[in-house]
Amino acid sequence: MRNSIKALTVAAAGLALATAGCGGGSAGNPTNVNPTGAIKPHPISWLLSRPANGSVITTMKKLADEYAASHPGFSLNLITTPDRPSYIQKYETLAAANKLPELFDTDATPFAQKLAKQGKLLDADKLLKDIGLYDSFRPNALNYQRFDDGSLYMVPLQFELEFLWYNKALFDKAGVSAPTSLDDLPAMCTKLRAAGVTPIALNGQDQWPLERYVSYQPFRVAGPDYVKKLKAGGAKFSDAPGTKAAQWLAALGSSKCFPEGFASQGYADAQNLFTSGKAAMYNIGTWELGSLATDKLDPAVKGKIDFMRIPAGNGSATAENEYVATSGIGMAVSSKGFDPLVKDFLKFALTKYPAAYAASGALSPTKDATTTVPAGATPLYKKALDEASDLGSAICFPWDTQLDPTTNTRLQQEQTLLVQGDITPDAFIKTMDDTLTKNAPKFFG
Repeated sequence: MRNSIKALTVAAAGLALATAGCGGGSAGNPTNVNPTGAIKPHPISWLLSRPANGSVITTMKKLADEYAASHPGFSLNLITTPDRPSYIQKYETLAAANKLPELFDTDATPFAQKLAKQGKLLDADKLLKDIGLYDSFRPNALNYQRFDDGSLYMVPLQFELEFLWYNKALFDKAGVSAPTSLDDLPAMCTKLRAAGVTPIALNGQDQWPLERYVSYQPFRVAGPDYVKKLKAGGAKFSDAPGTKAAQWLAALGSSKCFPEGFASQGYADAQNLFTSGKAAMYNIGTWELGSLATDKLDPAVKGKIDFMRIPAGNGSATAENEYVATSGIGMAVSSKGFDPLVKDFLKFALTKYPAAYAASGALSPTKDATTTVPAGATPLYKKALDEASDLGSAICFPWDTQLDPTTNTRLQQEQTLLVQGDITPDAFIKTMDDTLTKNAPKFFG
């Protein structure tokens, strides 16, 4: 056991809250990316919401350990809450108390934009340019982290593409083909159900997977500008794109596209339903390649699955190669906690990160790192990776990163009721417009 301070410690919840204030207090200078003074090693913390055994954390652990070896006294303490709703609550509570640590995870949400306007986030655009890394990042990776005004306050550590995976054998059994339009899905579900097949595996428990479906029709009908206007009160759910989304979601429900009791099924339930050959489709991203493009798949499924982009259909406002392509939750830097040590560590870690992360089999957020295809991967693995080189500029942003917190929470509640048939599309639209009208001005007024 090493006697020196360990490079990275996974903090317990109570300790995390007690030590998270090291970057707190009032805002610092968000544009000062060159703090003066000597590099004096000291512990720093990272409030995050990522799988503990995921590639982002394991890669950063190794880099933090390497940095600590030459900087005795440095440690990177992880304050981790993998459950996203619990994480958001902790993050917003610490932010309100001015006790955010030096590093913390956040999407480019309205809440994060308020923090940026208060001067609490370091300008990531300036930071990445100052340390000479900006031009190496994929444009879409950076653009996903930007606020609507183009400003950049989060550093992307991932790059993920989301596809509709499908079981060709189950499609053949039901006599259906891969959909060419989103409008094809309800009728497809009816045929799959008639063939004794669950149409679409869904993690309903975490709510964001179903919210992806809410975003698809508006993105194809009106492009990415609709949700940008919607969240600020410049558009309504009752407008044509929102109405189409509500009616389509209701049709998915009445056609029994999702499993019985989907609202209580979790991430593992959805994955298992598809990989065991019991569900015909599964909407998920490249972070699941290790489970979907592997020779360890259940023999009943192995060699029978493929993926497609979210279908565009005729007259789509966006191209087929424009869909959900995210750089995940970003890493923000506290302007108050930013000192020479934090900058030096970030320069060290972010310079080495892309190659180390890509070696784990993941897509790097930068263009200069080649992903290592792991042993045992099927041809689908590389096929999915290659999609990253054929992306349009428009991004289908997940709505949970766009809407104000109260409107988003209400949407997640109402979308489940709509799919279950407990409310009508008209009731859904009215509730959401009323909620938006009341809450959007607090963030966009």
